[in-house]
Amino acid sequence: MQFDIYSHNSLFFIDFIFIFIYLFLDKWCAVMAGYLKFAFLFFTGIAAGFINVNAGGGSSLTLPVLLFLGLDASVANGTNRIGIVIQTLSSVSSFKKQTYSDFKTSLKFALCTLPGAIAGALISVRISDELFKKILGIILIGIIFTLFLKPGYRQNITESKISKSWLVYPLLVLIGFYGGFIQVGVGFLLMSALYYTIRISLVKVNMHKVFIILFYTLPTIAVFALTQNLNLVIGLVLGSGMAIGGWWGARFAVKKGDKFIRWVLAITIIIIVIKLLYPFTG
Repeated sequence: MQFDIYSHNSLFFIDFIFIFIYLFLDKWCAVMAGYLKFAFLFFTGIAAGFINVNAGGGSSLTLPVLLFLGLDASVANGTNRIGIVIQTLSSVSSFKKQTYSDFKTSLKFALCTLPGAIAGALISVRISDELFKKILGIILIGIIFTLFLKPGYRQNITESKISKSWLVYPLLVLIGFYGGFIQVGVGFLLMSALYYTIRISLVKVNMHKVFIILFYTLPTIAVFALTQNLNLVIGLVLGSGMAIGGWWGARFAVKKGDKFIRWVLAITIIIIVIKLLYPFTG
């Protein structure tokens, strides 16, 4: 089979070659020139943005890479949020242009996540680097399994079948805490909570999801900034890559390619988990 360097899967694979090199040579990369670090960050952002659009779970890549760059756990956790804000802001705008917006309902949901998100961020900046890495490693193991679950979402649900369950509100408080604490995989949790409790279409689920994440991420960034756990330059480089990756992923509108993406992401996460939980000492 001919390898088409311009196909979306080939470009995605080439992008991951750079990341794999970094994962195996992170001790060398920790002391390499700054502009090369920015290049790795940028490529990581592109891959994460592409993943978020087509498969979900981009933070499972960006947060560990920030840690491997040598950032303290709290700084990496805070810096990762800058890219998330840039991408979710773009997504909210995109939904609005396509006439998918219900800011009143989205805001009501987002407000439920706010107390938990701030509390989660405050706790996150107070735990040790080693404990954070262990927690992240365990969460990433769970993310690997979610990549291949078939949740049974349906694209459309008739209005007569929509349920207004009160259960969504306490769930959003808990999800907000998780998002403020570590963020990785929060999109999966929000989609499940919104879809299975209030029974709305998948398009509306995603519409609310990106608004909620944008809304609670802004005050969590303030928490990380006020506690001096934010690297603005690195965050902007990562965010610019994520914006391009998100645009790229939406443009190619991957259909059958998402299975390929999930396998590549799963293999990458396995390597990341090994390096987080069993770091090489040589």
